[in-house]
Amino acid sequence: MTTKVKDILKSKGTDVYTVHSNNTVFEALQVMNDKNIGGLLVVDGTKLIGIFTERDYARKIVLKGKTSKDTPVSELMTHDPYFVTPDQTIEDCMAVMSEKHIRHLPVLDGDKIAGVISISDVVRTIIDNQKFTIDQLAKYITG
Repeated sequence: MTTKVKDILKSKGTDVYTVHSNNTVFEALQVMNDKNIGGLLVVDGTKLIGIFTERDYARKIVLKGKTSKDTPVSELMTHDPYFVTPDQTIEDCMAVMSEKHIRHLPVLDGDKIAGVISISDVVRTIIDNQKFTIDQLAKYITG
């Protein structure tokens, strides 16, 4: 059974939280806190131009001598983020996330943002698939 990104989005939902590149880092952090999420997509209109994560904040704000209330997201965000499409497999996602050391992947359907998946979503899906396979094998052996 090959699980695709669209399958993950069906179960978790397609809610996407965004900020504009000219929003302050402080404003982005407020949204992340309110929504209990670790990253936001950065958009220009409806076009994905970057991603801003807790890691970007933790590693860049103080090291660059900046303050969150005065710094626009555009200065700290990851430009041109890696992304996946709804028809890619969770194995594809895991490969990108592992190789690039990232925790969030925007999902693009053409130019349209279709959702976001996290490393937790991918790991949970892999574990669920393994449990399903083990259950099926156990039924086959005992049945």
